[in-house]
Amino acid sequence: MKNMTGKLPVVVRGLLMAALLPATVFASEPVLDGLDYPWDVEAHGEVLYITEKAGTIGILQDGTFSRLPVTTSEPILNDRGGGLLGLALHPDFSATGRVVLYQHYGTADNRMNRVIEARLDGDRLHETRVLIDGIPGHPLYNGGRVAFGPDGMLYITTGWTENHQRPQDMQSLAGKILRIAPDGAIPNDNPFPGSPIYSLGHRNPQGLAWDSDGQLFAAEHGQSGHDEINRIVPGGNYGWPLIEGDETEEGMLAPFVHSGNGTWAPSGLVWDGNRLLVAGLQAQSVLSVDGDGTVEEAFPVNERMRDITVTGDGIFAITTNRSPRRDGVSDDRLIRLTD
Repeated sequence: MKNMTGKLPVVVRGLLMAALLPATVFASEPVLDGLDYPWDVEAHGEVLYITEKAGTIGILQDGTFSRLPVTTSEPILNDRGGGLLGLALHPDFSATGRVVLYQHYGTADNRMNRVIEARLDGDRLHETRVLIDGIPGHPLYNGGRVAFGPDGMLYITTGWTENHQRPQDMQSLAGKILRIAPDGAIPNDNPFPGSPIYSLGHRNPQGLAWDSDGQLFAAEHGQSGHDEINRIVPGGNYGWPLIEGDETEEGMLAPFVHSGNGTWAPSGLVWDGNRLLVAGLQAQSVLSVDGDGTVEEAFPVNERMRDITVTGDGIFAITTNRSPRRDGVSDDRLIRLTD
């Protein structure tokens, strides 16, 4: 097995059946061991691309895994929950090798985030331009997901950085979902003219997905419980930190579903054609959310689930088993799930 950065060994493994839980039958197939804090997994055909927050992108193709370094004009700050986070393959990726990355940078005392474009060039990826900068950073609350929508625009989640003013402040990019054109320009049809802000009042959204009708959903960490799945509308205010859970206030939107006093710690989000699938860190499972808001434990894996993607070959998910509140190596893997 090829391992270009000399990190933990990567192992391709065979099919194993997970233990059955009541009313749940599913298969869990370990595909790769030896990942270290992967954050995003994306599919292009039968090839999987995985970010590790230390600053590499792993590529799994035809049973071989390789790690490619990412060269950036500002060094990646790999500290606590920050590092190389979200990944989106550009719509013209097949022809150009272009990707979009969410990058944490600066110092432990002065953290920032930005979104960059990079190009796959042989055995490395190198930054080609900065799409948006000036996103406030935090040891834990950075948002970090990037995704191209069905409209061809780029959507970005940002964290509240534990600042009670920023999520409601239209002059701050923190605690928001942003929408920009692939070249970084602000679309003319954004809800706030001249601003990249698409929605506000978010705490720490880490998942984006569109259903078959083109409706955008976001997965968001709550403060203590009250994790949310939100239906996102242009210009919507989702209330943080003024309301949470079932609380209401004029001009603010309630979540589609929330966890009540329990905790899912939702991260990656994907639409599988019939339902939303949510990677749960604290839940240690992949949850499903159907059209009427029913939440079920679809795949109780018993590991901290960070992100999930659906391909023609099945459902693939990555773990990040180390909490961002602790230091050290995270013993992680890529798995394939079937039900």
